[in-house]
Amino acid sequence: MVHRLGLKAFIAKRITYSFILLLAIIVVDFTIFILMPGDPTIFLAPIDPSGGILPPEERMKREQLLREVWGFGEPYHVQLFKYMRNLLSWKFGRSFLYKIEVGKLLIQRIPYTLFLIGGSTAISIIIGVLLGVQVIQRRGTFFDSFWVVTSLILGALPTFWLAMMFLLVFNLHLRWFPNAGAFPREWAGGNYPQPFIVSSNTSINSLNLLFSVDLGELWRLIEGYARHAFLPMLTLVVFGFGGWLIYTRAVMLDVITEDYIVTARAKGLKERVVMYKHALKNASLPLITSAALSFGFVLGGAMITEAVFTYPGMGRLTFDAITYKDYSILMAVMYISSICVIVANIIADLLYGVIDPRIKYG
Repeated sequence: MVHRLGLKAFIAKRITYSFILLLAIIVVDFTIFILMPGDPTIFLAPIDPSGGILPPEERMKREQLLREVWGFGEPYHVQLFKYMRNLLSWKFGRSFLYKIEVGKLLIQRIPYTLFLIGGSTAISIIIGVLLGVQVIQRRGTFFDSFWVVTSLILGALPTFWLAMMFLLVFNLHLRWFPNAGAFPREWAGGNYPQPFIVSSNTSINSLNLLFSVDLGELWRLIEGYARHAFLPMLTLVVFGFGGWLIYTRAVMLDVITEDYIVTARAKGLKERVVMYKHALKNASLPLITSAALSFGFVLGGAMITEAVFTYPGMGRLTFDAITYKDYSILMAVMYISSICVIVANIIADLLYGVIDPRIKYG
C-alpha cells in the first residue's frame, strides 16, 4: 500500500484524496437535502414574530419571503456553490429551530458528545478486546459459548429498549441515577460549582495571582456530570462491547494457528505474553481500522440514546433537526462527521506502520 512512498508523500497523497472525497460528500449530501420531501418554511411561516398564527394568505407570502431569503428559489448550481463556499469557510448559517448560529450551537453540544460517546466507545473497545482475548484462550469451553451468545443477544437488542430498562431499574425503582439531562437542574441558571479559585495579592511592585482548587466543589462538579452520564453511557457500552468481543475473537482465531505463535509457545513463553504481545499485536490492524471508524463517528452522537435520556449532545441535536427539518444543523453535523471519519482513517493508516513493522513508508 505505502511501501514505495515516503511518509511525507503518503500523507500529502492521502490529504489530497481526502479533500476530493470531502467535496464529493458535500455534493451528495446537498443533493440529498435538495431532493428530500418537505419544506422547512412550512414549519416557520405560520408563526409571526409576535408568536401568533398567521392567516393562510399571509402564510403563503411569508413562505415565499423565507424561500427568497434562504435562497431556495435559486438554481441548483448557485445554491451548491454558496453551500460549498460556506462549509469550507466553516459558516454553517443560522438554525431555523434554535434561532442562533449553528456554529455556536455545535460548540455547546460537542463537549457533551465527546464525553458521552467518546467515553463509551473507549470503554466498549477496552472491555470487548480484553474479553475477546480471554474468550479465544478458552475457545470451545462454556466461557467461550456464554460470552459469544451474550454478545449476540446484547447487540441485537434495540438501544431504546435497553435505555428504558436501565431507567426502570436504576431511576424508577432504585433511584440511584437521574433520568434526564446532562447536569443537575439547579445548575440550569448558571449556578455551577466553582472549584477553581483565582485570587490576587497586590503589592507595591507586583500583582500576584493565586490559583487554588476547592476539592469539595470539584467533586460536586464531577459527580453531577458523571451521575447524569452514567445511564446513557452504560446503555452504549452494554450494546457495543459485544461487537468488539466477537470481532476480536474472529481476528485472533486466524492468528493463533500461525507458525510464529506455535514457535513462541515452544520457547516456553507465558500464555499471556503469547496472546497479548504476539497474537493480539499482529491481529490489531483490522481492530485499529474499526476503532478509527468508531471514533470518527463520535461527533455524530447516539441519536436514539440521547433522545431517550434527553442528553444535550449531537445526537439529540440531530434528532430535533430531523424532526423539524432544520437542514442547516443536519448539513453541519454530516459535514463535521465526514471530516472526523476521514481524519480517523488517515490516522489509522499511519498507525499501521507503528504496529506492524512490515509496513514501510519509505
